[in-house]
Amino acid sequence: MKLLPTASLTMLCVSLFSAGSFAADVTPNAIMKFESLHKPVLAAQGGAFAVEVAPDRGDSHGLAQRLDSNNSFTVKGGSKPQINRDGRFAAFVIEPTLLEQEMATDKARKQLKSGLVLLNTDTGSQVQYASVEKFAFNQAGSHMAIWYTADEASDESDAKAESDLQERATAEVTSAKADASVPKVDKYDKGRTLELVNLNGASSQKIDQVTAYYFDKAGRYALVAQNDINANVHNLVLIDLNTDKQTVLQTYVDQQIGAVSVSEDGRFVAYTFGTASQAPFGREYQLSLYHLADGRTHKVPNTDEWTLNRYSELTFSEDSKRLFFGRVPQVNQQLELPKVASESDLFDPSMITAQRGLKLWHGDDPRIKPNEIKQYKKDLKRSYLAVLHLNNNQVVQLADRQVPDIELQQQQRYLIASSDKPYLKMITWAGFYRDYYIVDINTGRKKLFLPQQPSGEAPRLSPNERFAAYYQQGELFLYQIAQDRRVHLTKDIDTPFADEDHDYPSAAPSYGFGPWLEDGSAFLAYDKYDIWQFNTESLTGFTITAGKGRQQQIQYRLAGLVEHKDKPTILTDGQGVLLHGYNERTKGDGFYQAKVGGAGVKALMQGDYKLTPLARAELSDTVLYSKQRYDLYPDIYSSNISTPQHAVRQTDLDSQRRGLDWGNAELVHWTNGDGQPLDGVLIKPSNYQAGKRYPVLVYFYRFMSDRLHAFPQMKLNHRPNFAWYADNGYAIFLPDIRFEVGYPGAASVQALTSGVQHLIEMGIADREAIGIQGHSWGGYQTAFAVTQTHIFKAAVTGAPVANMTSAYSGIRHGTGLARQFQYETGQSRIGESLFNAPQKYIENSPIFYAERIKTPMMIMFGDKDDAVPWEQGVELYLAMRRAGKEVVFLQYEDEPHHLKKYPNKLDYSLRMMQYFDHYLKGTPAPQWLQQGEAYTEYKKAD
Repeated sequence: MKLLPTASLTMLCVSLFSAGSFAADVTPNAIMKFESLHKPVLAAQGGAFAVEVAPDRGDSHGLAQRLDSNNSFTVKGGSKPQINRDGRFAAFVIEPTLLEQEMATDKARKQLKSGLVLLNTDTGSQVQYASVEKFAFNQAGSHMAIWYTADEASDESDAKAESDLQERATAEVTSAKADASVPKVDKYDKGRTLELVNLNGASSQKIDQVTAYYFDKAGRYALVAQNDINANVHNLVLIDLNTDKQTVLQTYVDQQIGAVSVSEDGRFVAYTFGTASQAPFGREYQLSLYHLADGRTHKVPNTDEWTLNRYSELTFSEDSKRLFFGRVPQVNQQLELPKVASESDLFDPSMITAQRGLKLWHGDDPRIKPNEIKQYKKDLKRSYLAVLHLNNNQVVQLADRQVPDIELQQQQRYLIASSDKPYLKMITWAGFYRDYYIVDINTGRKKLFLPQQPSGEAPRLSPNERFAAYYQQGELFLYQIAQDRRVHLTKDIDTPFADEDHDYPSAAPSYGFGPWLEDGSAFLAYDKYDIWQFNTESLTGFTITAGKGRQQQIQYRLAGLVEHKDKPTILTDGQGVLLHGYNERTKGDGFYQAKVGGAGVKALMQGDYKLTPLARAELSDTVLYSKQRYDLYPDIYSSNISTPQHAVRQTDLDSQRRGLDWGNAELVHWTNGDGQPLDGVLIKPSNYQAGKRYPVLVYFYRFMSDRLHAFPQMKLNHRPNFAWYADNGYAIFLPDIRFEVGYPGAASVQALTSGVQHLIEMGIADREAIGIQGHSWGGYQTAFAVTQTHIFKAAVTGAPVANMTSAYSGIRHGTGLARQFQYETGQSRIGESLFNAPQKYIENSPIFYAERIKTPMMIMFGDKDDAVPWEQGVELYLAMRRAGKEVVFLQYEDEPHHLKKYPNKLDYSLRMMQYFDHYLKGTPAPQWLQQGEAYTEYKKAD
């Protein structure tokens, strides 16, 4: 059942949309069409970038721009850009248009295919490819691989046969009219056409029945797995990208080729293969190494303990001395339920109970069942890292069932492994922890060196593999691997390295680490404000920002680092680095310069704006960043990393804002009842007049003042659109909230009421027209606040927890995790179990104070909420209904925690505006608010 807007809502929609004819008004129609920049990518050599330009509703277009020639080109319908190494080519996905999708039936919509446009950024020429599943440039930038979708008939048949639970594609189902002699082909085994486009010569070649391919980093080869089960032909094909010559290295009749890879020195080819006649789910694979010099093949035998499955991946080390691959203890076929074959089976207890639908929850299960089910899909794909040493063909198993996770980097001797196995049960109430190990690549020996570490605080291994740096309980440590020795680096340093604003009932986390120096002689780390360098020989530390951050309350962080896909960023001694700084007093940003190994910081640019580093060229000093204020759209700027103050603006989406009425934002300060100073952001109406009082909409979550210079999100969703409300005569207030462990509700109310009172005293707020809106954790605070104060005249709460006593033992359906840890150690900040502190759970639950509420409330939930049980909204609604309070509940069908379907996002936005307009501005109540809406069912479209 889907509720449609009533006549009054429809009239509002029409009037608001028609208002869009006045160019200066911010309306829902203007918001829908307002374009934003997404997914910018910068060429490795820095000569060009590409970006997606997308409205809130409608079709995107791609933009590719040369930085060295100012060439600029657009691609209609382009999205999800990629760009090649030298920037001469950009590629964009071409999705079916919104109109095509909306006009199609559900069945026809599934058959719509995406395409691809390849753009030459020198000439502007575009080549379009249809029915493309995915594409990629090789790392050398000389070629592009285009992998096409399977044909229509195959797709439809495969879709019918797919099993979501096992995440495996079962055999293709042939219709009664199909030729019974055609073998059934599992979707996982089905090959597709791969086209290799030579970007230098504008030539291309197609290979049919491809199931896997690999580009080497040097741009010499493409390796292809060609599997045609119907023809019983399985080829391993090597393509010389310089000559386009294809060489068949191996041919099999009944061996499906799986993963493929090429060593970086061009000496070896690695691939896996398994019996094609077996279903992929239970197929056992083997690993083979092919020597390109002489054609020798070395088969790596499986063992009684370890074998390979279809998810085993192959990765050569950069020095081509090791091949890393995944193994599993065993490969089993998927279990099947027994089928009734005779009348006696109908009365056989074992046969009958085999058809049961049961999930057994045991008190000693490591994971609770919903989380186990979610994890099951991931575990199907799990493999355990092993290494083949190519100099002696020795295989070493690195990961195992007890220590399953390894961070694979370009080390030669040691890796860091971790395991959460000992702590799975305590996830339910205590959160996430891991044990960390040093693993010897040569022997597989594991050394536990960091037990029960919070999962977000992983240690950092040095490039020379002699040290691991880590944070623990507010301090920084260095682990010397060879000596098995721990050094407390910060024992004589008074500066705190734990989060100084942490207000949760758990250990405060760190501010994180920066990169290592490439020789392992030092690493960088952060406190709240400054950047520290700790030396591994002297075991001392100093701030490369010379303590200026804490003195001036500027939070410095490294920016513009070269991002590597498979190895961490490393620095050199004396290297100049770009810093991003956030001024805690002014909320403004800046770019600064510092030097590794030195102490001092130089301002390059700083001001009342927000700066966001977007991309750094891997092979040049070119950077992209955005600059924004509330009244300045975050366009893209390009510059040299050492001179961001001399950047060139490359886009001008701010022109959209300049055509609209717009408010402005300012910082406000006040002190709460406990004498604690607080900050917030006040957005004034677009036609603000000094001395006039305005209706105020309060929107909040936790810390909001850092959004002072943030451009408002031009979208319609579960949040109020600030620009729309400002242009509609509202002031918007974004206050910071400081919480107290055990009493989050009361602390929030104190911050909110003191902040609102400050606006009243400033002469801005009309005390009879103050509304409040929050979602999720903000929704909880909204619901709780109106039970404690009557200062708010209308409240809209999205996805709130209303009853902590019932929510405590609920499930987060998105992850299958229990919610208990969220209350004991997490966001809800109670700090104790329900059994030990029941009164705190009651005191912080809005539902127990429903009789106090005098504020009209609108509750919103998606009934498939994957974070907060939507029944929490039902509890709040029923409590207020029983107490005779003004309440309306919006239940959006088949929606998760945040609304996804645009009709629902628009509907909620319109109703929210109507709601506040009625209670805060005195406009007539719409019919749905006066009388509700009767349940109605509508005929489903074919």
